[in-house]
Amino acid sequence: MRPPQLTTPELRNVIERLSRSSLPLNQQKAIETLFLGGDDQVREAYRCAWQYHARREQYRPEGNWRYWLILAGRGFGKTRAGAEWVRAQVQLGRKRIALVAPTAADARDVMVEGESGLLNICARDERPVFQPSRRRLVWPHGAKAFLYSAQEPERLRGPQHDAAWADELAAWANMQATWDQLQFGLRLGPDPRLVATTTPKPLPLIKTLLSDADTKVTRGSTYDNAEHLSPAFISRIVRRYEGSRLGRQELHAEVLDDAPGALWTYETLIKSRVAKTPDLVRVVVAVDPSGSTGADEGDAQGIVVAGLGADGMAYVLADRTCRLSPEGWGRRAIEAFDDFGADRIVAEKNFGGDMVRAIIQTVRKTAPVTLVSASRGKMVRAEPVSALYEQGRVKHLIPDPADNPLAELEHEMSRATSNGYLGDGSPNRLDALVWALTELMLGEPVKGGGYVELARREIADRM
Repeated sequence: MRPPQLTTPELRNVIERLSRSSLPLNQQKAIETLFLGGDDQVREAYRCAWQYHARREQYRPEGNWRYWLILAGRGFGKTRAGAEWVRAQVQLGRKRIALVAPTAADARDVMVEGESGLLNICARDERPVFQPSRRRLVWPHGAKAFLYSAQEPERLRGPQHDAAWADELAAWANMQATWDQLQFGLRLGPDPRLVATTTPKPLPLIKTLLSDADTKVTRGSTYDNAEHLSPAFISRIVRRYEGSRLGRQELHAEVLDDAPGALWTYETLIKSRVAKTPDLVRVVVAVDPSGSTGADEGDAQGIVVAGLGADGMAYVLADRTCRLSPEGWGRRAIEAFDDFGADRIVAEKNFGGDMVRAIIQTVRKTAPVTLVSASRGKMVRAEPVSALYEQGRVKHLIPDPADNPLAELEHEMSRATSNGYLGDGSPNRLDALVWALTELMLGEPVKGGGYVELARREIADRM
């Protein structure tokens, strides 16, 4: 079937001269039967013949560019395209390549050892050696690829590279800091390049790359690779989310702007983040109970801690939301009260009335509790609080951007619109936030402030 002197990479190159996409389906099947019926080396060469198997949109772009952004839906084949690009760069002579993933485990499990990772796509004759203790891959002729995590951007400070693969960029916990450090080190050789593979999110860095003249963009959907995906995946996952906003992002790779009428934009939330707070003159714990007993799959109990700074600004300090029994969430609220030296617990009384106060004071009889009544809709209550964010008067305490303790709260905030809540379930975290900030910032009327006056009247209905 083949000259015996050919190595696996050489045989692979012969196969790649065929143009699969231009062949009739019956010829594609005949070629597949031919090569899969060969010996181990023939089968391996066929499996590794990327230029034969790849769809045209998975080919690396021609011309001058610094960044190749593969913005595609789940199951498109982004990981394989990224790994094959790295393999090609090694063949072109690049020596030091950065592999950056959301976490160290992702770098190992997906980029290196995954089904479409570097160890599996390379033929035995050219396969690198993985040295996990040194976080690197070493190819037979000396090229090296180094593993990094977006949770540790400082590890990119110092090392130099001539190429980089950034996987699932939109999922990086510390996106901008990691990206910046990666760029500073991408300085070896005459033409350092980077491929970024990701499912999109409406984040500033993604938008910046899309508008960068040095970026080549490949877009694709889950359906582009349907023939290689499990029928169960197509029927259960794709059909479930098709037509939804999440499906447009995760399946069709649309970069969705903020929800229409969003009360909090992504940009607003990012600008609100701070690493520390000034001295606090007040701290409250806000509780939004739910009808859940903790033993069911009901809504969580929202528990959010916020403080008023000596500078007059509000600071969101913690999200202690839980799904527990009444005694459990009562203890959780008191723990937050103690941890942050709070002076009051503010709790919505719609679920249980005086029972809410009783639950908290069963844990601690002397706990100061103020009950508030939700006489208007959730989004109506949220609007005056969103105005505080627009004015820059509320900040989120996030000491380490790599580990955002308010991530779930911020997600709920991003799905709140003037027309209703677009997320799943009930936004109990958001409700608790609104009660906390209303207590701290909107307790007194402001002349001419309609939203502020509305909030003032709501908190006036207390016991």
